[in-house]
Amino acid sequence: MFSQFVEFVHTIYPNQEFIPLHEPRFQGNEKKYLNACIDSTFVSSVGEYVNRLETLVAEYCKSNFAIATVNGTAALHIALLAVGVREDDEVLTQSLSFVATANAISYLKAKPLFLDVDRDTMGLSPRALDQFLSQNGEIRNGCCYNKRSGKRISACVPMHTFGHPVRIDKIVDVCNKYKIVVVEDSAESIGSLYKGKMTGTYGKLGVYSFNGNKTITSGGGGIVVTDDKELAVKLKHLTTTGKQPHKWNFVHDIVAYNYRMPNLNAALACAQLEQLDSFIDNKRKLAAEYQQFFSGFEISFIVEPEQSRSNYWLNCILLENREERDKFLEYTNSHGVMTRPVWTLLNKLEMYVDCQHDELTNSEWLEARIVNIPSSVRIDG
Repeated sequence: MFSQFVEFVHTIYPNQEFIPLHEPRFQGNEKKYLNACIDSTFVSSVGEYVNRLETLVAEYCKSNFAIATVNGTAALHIALLAVGVREDDEVLTQSLSFVATANAISYLKAKPLFLDVDRDTMGLSPRALDQFLSQNGEIRNGCCYNKRSGKRISACVPMHTFGHPVRIDKIVDVCNKYKIVVVEDSAESIGSLYKGKMTGTYGKLGVYSFNGNKTITSGGGGIVVTDDKELAVKLKHLTTTGKQPHKWNFVHDIVAYNYRMPNLNAALACAQLEQLDSFIDNKRKLAAEYQQFFSGFEISFIVEPEQSRSNYWLNCILLENREERDKFLEYTNSHGVMTRPVWTLLNKLEMYVDCQHDELTNSEWLEARIVNIPSSVRIDG
């Protein structure tokens, strides 16, 4: 089967000796907007494209506000700070995630608590969340505390893995019951829908990434979306060094961050956003072809969860076990087709080994089997 897969990938990405996992496509107004940005001389954090991007993303996601940042990790960091995560707090999240999810929590000197995922979504399980909180959570003075550690649990960060939506409505319901704020890590899921609504818009805040390997890219960049005006004002202030507006004076009233997205990056992102729907349609057609191909083998292709419309950022398959996974990785990468395993579970990383977690049964099972396969938008797709 390995050789048949390699041959199949070369048919869907013809005339390429090496097929990467995910590369950007610049087929629209990218050069036009970049040249206009350069001609304006406003290439840093002030410029029309930053403002335009925020307006376009808010409109696309049907959110009231959007605040652009230098990258997705910064977006998550600042979102958690804005909703009140403090030093020594605990934040619930999933262990099956990219390290940035836990790192953003750690930047605030808070501590991640790792919970299991559902196999079909690969994202945080509302059942595991409810079970953990029913056993360990207690409400005191309007806040949730961990009975085991005595620490305040101030937020929950579910991540929409590879663009597939989690059961975010149920997660929000559980968190509301325990007075916990939900911040969606939607870094990988821009354009994905759950029950007809964009991922990133169910929680108090949602964040997206525009890294070079994402569905749309600004080279580096991220954005926070919210319906809360007070939070939006706070986020803008925190991302622009806490500077009070004035024509010439430099007055800063808080310790804040230089997290504003540069205008150059925003120009690229605006052009990419114009193509997002066509990119997603292209990627969904690719996913359907992969699903058909793997139906002839005893290998599971992961499809979008029920009541969802996934952007299929990174397509993935499940091998029989870790040994078969490693054989597949070795063969494909040795034959010009880039494939990758899922991330090492975060609770296994040196800096997070002492973090509390549940049994992580599904997370362990998925970690041993998931392989990502080439998922770039096809130029002739």
